[in-house]
Amino acid sequence: MHAWRLHHPGGPEAFVLEELPTPSPKEGEVLIRIRAFGLNRSEWFTRNGDSPSVKLPRVLGIECVGTVIEAPGTPFQPGQTVAALMGGMGRRFDGSYAEVTRVPASIVFPLQTTLPWEVLGALPEMLQTVHGSLHTGLGVQPGETLLIRGGTSSIGLTTLALAKHAGLTVWSTSRSEAKADMLRQAGADEVLIDDGELASKVRALRPGGVDRVLELIGATTLLDSLRCARPGGVVCQTGILGGAWVLDRFEPMTDIPSGVRLTAYSGGAGDITAEALQDYVDMVQRGELTLQLGPVWRFEQLREAHEAMDANMAGGKMVVVT
Repeated sequence: MHAWRLHHPGGPEAFVLEELPTPSPKEGEVLIRIRAFGLNRSEWFTRNGDSPSVKLPRVLGIECVGTVIEAPGTPFQPGQTVAALMGGMGRRFDGSYAEVTRVPASIVFPLQTTLPWEVLGALPEMLQTVHGSLHTGLGVQPGETLLIRGGTSSIGLTTLALAKHAGLTVWSTSRSEAKADMLRQAGADEVLIDDGELASKVRALRPGGVDRVLELIGATTLLDSLRCARPGGVVCQTGILGGAWVLDRFEPMTDIPSGVRLTAYSGGAGDITAEALQDYVDMVQRGELTLQLGPVWRFEQLREAHEAMDANMAGGKMVVVT
């Protein structure tokens, strides 16, 4: 099989296309012929050397969709359509930047769908992360107001779609006025231009603050996001699009407004059921849930796809088809 391996951190050119032995699955493992996989910031951070726990060389890739080749000792059957995500994939063991991957059955989800591979490939990790952020991290309820900080990212746009479907009023942000119309067309009830200071803009519209804040930028804007939430509201950090992993100075007694709750979401495959993932896929197939998809790349174009990530040119979830 062919696979893109990363031997050392670097730019897109650090990926090397190699011919590797096709792995043999052990009892409880699933061998998958990969048909498509989404590209994620997790892999971008690893490529740049910001994932010290990942031992190189490694085939990156934390998700994929495809068909089962073999699955000894599991309920999965050869030819069955499946998704696999997280659980150490592309980090503790080789992942999806390949034609074939071998993964534990515990992170594999059966899917019944007629969606094309390039659409299906965009969904697993994106849906799991948003589902976990909304329900595990934020505990959203219908009728609440949610502020998405980092709204034009693929996770931000998917959160907008799922939150509207769940009955929330959604405010979303962009650093660019040029992208504001895209957010409105995607269903945002309010669009705020983010210059790093949102709290005063939020309070001008809602003096008491919003119910929930999904923080996708990360440490660079987290303290300001805390000031956007009402007492009893929740701020959940899921992303680190701003590139900063830690706060240089953090004083909880003064930086967390009284009564505001701060949490984070970095869960995995166990936070979504096979039934929930299938429901979301069905909604996409029926046209009830519209997600913002980005460019589709061929397997041999992986380096070009990462160049697009470097340049923030995605405009939605990017997918590689094999």
